[in-house]
Amino acid sequence: MAQVAGRGVPESGVPLEGAERRLSPEPKAEAPNKGLPRCPECGSSELLTDLERGEVVCAQCGLVVREQILATMPEWRAPTPEEKALRQRTGPSTSYSLYDKGLSTVIWVGRDSAGRRLTPGARQKMWALQRWNVRARLRSSESRNLSQAMAELRRLRDVLHIPADVHENAAMIYRKALREGLVRGRSIAGMVAASLYAACRAASIPRTLREIAEASTRTWKEVARDYRLLGRILSLSTPADNPEKFVSKIASKAAIDQKTQVQAIEILRQAKKRDGVVGKHPLGLAAAALYMASVRMGQRKAQKEIAAAAGVTEVTIRNRVNGLKALLGFQE
Repeated sequence: MAQVAGRGVPESGVPLEGAERRLSPEPKAEAPNKGLPRCPECGSSELLTDLERGEVVCAQCGLVVREQILATMPEWRAPTPEEKALRQRTGPSTSYSLYDKGLSTVIWVGRDSAGRRLTPGARQKMWALQRWNVRARLRSSESRNLSQAMAELRRLRDVLHIPADVHENAAMIYRKALREGLVRGRSIAGMVAASLYAACRAASIPRTLREIAEASTRTWKEVARDYRLLGRILSLSTPADNPEKFVSKIASKAAIDQKTQVQAIEILRQAKKRDGVVGKHPLGLAAAALYMASVRMGQRKAQKEIAAAAGVTEVTIRNRVNGLKALLGFQE
C-alpha cells in the first residue's frame, strides 16, 4: 500500500494508524519564562554565551543563535583588586553626591599622551587651561553651592559613618531643595544636615537629629527648622522612628549584654502591640526598656548610666518605665 509523499495517507484515503498524531502534533504548554529569548530550532530558553568566540549557543540542540556579539568585558585580567584598580582606564559611575555628578573634565599637566614630559611652554599653557576649566565649572551660583554642599555632606558621612546609599539619597534630597529655592537665604550646612537626617529617617538608620546637629556646624534648632521645611515643601514621607533600632546603640555604650537587649526589644514589641509607643520619644522608650530588661535579667544598671548612654534625663527614663509597667502589667 503506497503512501502519498510526506502525508502518511494511503491511496484508499483511510489514514494509517498513528498518522493523525504525526500530522497534528499536540500543542506544547506555554513556558512560564515567556519573555526570555528562545532558540528558533527547539524553542529552548537555555542559551549560553561564549564570550571568547562571541557566540550565543543553545544548550539543548547546540544551534548557534547569535554570533559576532560585542564583548563588554575588559581584555585584561587582574587576579587581585589592587591590580584591577591599576589597570582600569575608566572612572567611577555617575553619582549625585558629586557636585558635577562625576562628569567633569580634568586637565592633567604632567605628561602628554605618549608619556613624554611636557616642555615648559606647553606646561604653562596646560596650567592656564586647567585654571580656566575650574573657573568655568564653578561659574554659576548653583555649581558653587553644590560644590560646598557636597563637600560638607562628605564630611558628615565620614564623621557619622553613614552608608553609601543613604549618602546618595541625602544628596538627591539637597538637589531637590536647591531646585525648589529652599536654600536661598539659609545656610548650606544647615540644609545639608537636614537632608542627611531626612535620608537617615527614610532608611531607618539610628542617627538622631541632635547627633547630626552636633557633627554639623549649625545648631540643633536651625537643623530642626530646615528639616521641617524640607518635609513640608518636598512632601517627604519619613516613617516614625522605631525605638527598637536604638536599643543596640544604647546598650553598647552602657555595656549591656545581648540577652538583655533581646529582652528589651521584646518589651518594646509588646508595648507597640498595645499602642504604647505612639507620641513618645524613641530614645526614652529604648532606654526605659533596657532598664526594665536589665532589672529582670539580674544585670542591674543605674538609671543615670543608661540615661547618659541614651542622651536623655533620668526623669524621662522613670516616666517611661512607669508607663510601660502600667501598660504591660509588670510588677516590681
